[in-house]
Amino acid sequence: MQSMSEELKAGVLTAALPYIQKYSGKIVVVKYGGNAMINPRLKQAVMNDIVLLTQVGIRVVLVHGGGPEISATLKRLGIASQFLNGLRVTDMETMQVVQMVLAGKTNKDLVALIGVCGGRALGLCGIDGGMLLARQMKDAPELGYVGEVVKIDTRPILNALADGYIPVVATVGVDPSGAAYNINADTAAAEIAAALGAENLIALTDIRGLMRDVNDEGSLIPQVPLCQVEELIRQGVITGGMIPKVRSCESAVRAGVKKAVMIDGRVPHSILIEMLSDEGIGTMFVKEAAV
Repeated sequence: MQSMSEELKAGVLTAALPYIQKYSGKIVVVKYGGNAMINPRLKQAVMNDIVLLTQVGIRVVLVHGGGPEISATLKRLGIASQFLNGLRVTDMETMQVVQMVLAGKTNKDLVALIGVCGGRALGLCGIDGGMLLARQMKDAPELGYVGEVVKIDTRPILNALADGYIPVVATVGVDPSGAAYNINADTAAAEIAAALGAENLIALTDIRGLMRDVNDEGSLIPQVPLCQVEELIRQGVITGGMIPKVRSCESAVRAGVKKAVMIDGRVPHSILIEMLSDEGIGTMFVKEAAV
């Protein structure tokens, strides 16, 4: 592979400058999951992107899931994984594994990797400081210890940012009795972004974005006005595990987050491509259609 010339490097940096200025000092929430969490090369690229953005003055909050690692751990323990409408059925035994994997191993592995990349991170979960106050999902009690967010205390996140750390948030919530709940990471990221008044919510996925035909990557829908979401669900374009992802982007924009975008986490440095270029990548959710 030919190395980039010094002139080209300078051109890339110059082209990125307006975007760096636009986002400097602003909060950007990155929801991290899927293949980008499993592939070591992609994992390193994501953490490098986050450290770079932090170094140029952008306040990044990393919110992560860990579904594949939870499923793998459950399998090793002989516990079956079950899903309903894209959400994990979580009994007490499964909840203990979820908390152990998300708030323990996955969260601290990411903190360590950010450190390797030259950044400073602080691992948090929703239990810390009562950050994510939760309750059992009203509409789906059959899911067990799957929670919905009742209230967010942003102080642990804001304190970490103020002290120069990248907050890394595992989406385990807690109710007033101290019981832990598994909260969908896409949903939690949207609620956190809204509570923080974030400039941008970026959700990493395992596909190019929202596509009219999942088998045809050329059918990518680059922009979705919120008024079209229900119709796309009725048409079956948005289905299964994609529903909570789209709902999270929708709720974030409705709550005042300026931009919510679903991007392909399989593309190295997709976060930088999305934030620091004209082209962007994936599917952006907006309040109204462009005139």
